[in-house]
Amino acid sequence: MNYQDVISIEPGKRGGRPCIRHMRIAVADVLGWLAAGQSHAQILDDFPELTEDDIRACLSYAADRERRLITAPI
Repeated sequence: MNYQDVISIEPGKRGGRPCIRHMRIAVADVLGWLAAGQSHAQILDDFPELTEDDIRACLSYAADRERRLITAPI
């Protein structure tokens, strides 16, 4: 999944948070819904402007950020 084609960051939109396809739906929103236990189908029912690929792009974006995270040794 090439999330760069789906995820956009615009300084004046949602405080510069990563959003889906220039919409006002942030990656963090989608990740929060998934973490709360919503299924992909429930999210798509609530937000018909989203696609399955949009949800996958959010997950891919989060995985990429996690891989890039640098942690200090304890």
